[in-house]
Amino acid sequence: MTVAGLSWVQQGTALFEKTLGGIDDAGLDAPSALPGWRRRHVVAHVASNADALVNLLGWARTGVENPMYSSPAQRAADIEAGAALPAGDLRAKLAAANARLAREITAMPEAAWKSEVRTARGRAVPASEVVWMRTREVWVHAADLDAGTSLRDVPADVLRALAGDAAAAMSARPDAPRAALTATDTGDHWDVGTQGSPARVRGELAEVTAYLLGRPGASPGPPLPAWL
Repeated sequence: MTVAGLSWVQQGTALFEKTLGGIDDAGLDAPSALPGWRRRHVVAHVASNADALVNLLGWARTGVENPMYSSPAQRAADIEAGAALPAGDLRAKLAAANARLAREITAMPEAAWKSEVRTARGRAVPASEVVWMRTREVWVHAADLDAGTSLRDVPADVLRALAGDAAAAMSARPDAPRAALTATDTGDHWDVGTQGSPARVRGELAEVTAYLLGRPGASPGPPLPAWL
C-alpha cells in the first residue's frame, strides 16, 4: 500500500462527505446520476462497500476467509436496507463505515498487504488492491450523487488511473467496440475494444474518463459495456 494510494482514499472520502453534506435530507430522495438509484442508494452503497472492504482486510490480516458479500443478493439487499433508513441514520451509517475502514487500513501489518483475497467478482488480488478499490468508489460516486461535484473535480492523476483501469477492463471484453481515446489536455492515450474499426474519441481527460466509465459529461463515442 503506497502513501499516494492512502492519500487518494482520504481525499476522495473527504470529497464524497463534502458533497453529501451539501444535500439536505429531502434531497437524498432526488435521483442520482445512476439509473434507478436515488442519492440515498449511492450513499448506502458506498457505506456497504466500506464494510465489504473491511471484510477483505480482515481476511488478509488473519488468513480466515471472509468475502466482501455472502452473495449478490445479500449485497443488493444491504443497499436497499440502507437506502430505506431515515436520513440521519443513513448519514451515521456512512460515517461509521468510513471510520471502520480507515482504522482497518491503519492497522494492517505491512506483510498482510501482500496476502491474496478475492473481489466480489471472484478475481484474486493482493490486499493492497483494496486501497484502489475504495479510491474508485469514493471519487466516482461523489460525482454520481449529482449534487455539484463532477469528474472535473477529480485530480488528474486519479482520473488517469481511473481511465487506465476502465480501458484495461474494456480491452478484455469481447463485446467492447474498438476505440482510440485521446485526452486533449494531457496527451494521454488509450486503445480499447476488439470489435470493428476503431472510432476516435477525443476530449479533455475528465470527458474521456467519463466516457470510459459510462458517466455524464462524456466525450461522444460508440456505446461501451458497463465498466464494473
